[in-house]
Amino acid sequence: MPRNQFQRMVFAFITVVITVHAYVFYSLYVVNGATLMQVTGEGSVLGAINKQGGVYTCGMFMPIWAIVLIEFALAYTLEMVMGSPCSFKLATKIFNPRDTHPVIFETAIICATVGLMCPAMSFIAAWLYYPYYAGFNIFTLLANWLKLVCFNFPFAFFTQLFFIQPFVRKLFKLIFAKDIKNRSGN
Repeated sequence: MPRNQFQRMVFAFITVVITVHAYVFYSLYVVNGATLMQVTGEGSVLGAINKQGGVYTCGMFMPIWAIVLIEFALAYTLEMVMGSPCSFKLATKIFNPRDTHPVIFETAIICATVGLMCPAMSFIAAWLYYPYYAGFNIFTLLANWLKLVCFNFPFAFFTQLFFIQPFVRKLFKLIFAKDIKNRSGN
């Protein structure tokens, strides 16, 4: 889809903005919401987060907006450096973009991106959300990483394949409609 570095950066930016918000919501509300409410005695996840002074990250409590900014910066950097270029290379090892239907090729890219980004971002999250108050243990870190991959991979696969990427591709086509039209020669 993106044809140059600027378009690739815009595509990654849109993808990461949507994805980070989805994951923060998923992690706080779906995965950890009941625990947060139980520990604090609050009736809502947001109330529980506010009562404890934010989200526990890097050994301290931070507001949700700080979590979103930190995860955005890390995910965008990782997407630009590893996710996007490597997923395209992996997809082209299996499919020839000229001979493969665009939907199949785009699906291969999405699957490769999830396969790379999910374990990488889960590893970063295992460091960010590690329970440092209990001391550090490499086996606990690795167990937390594996747990996060198991929670995040199905969510990442289905949301990226069926919701986020189709929306991002549609939005990208709207933003760059003139360039796409000029490229196709119409």
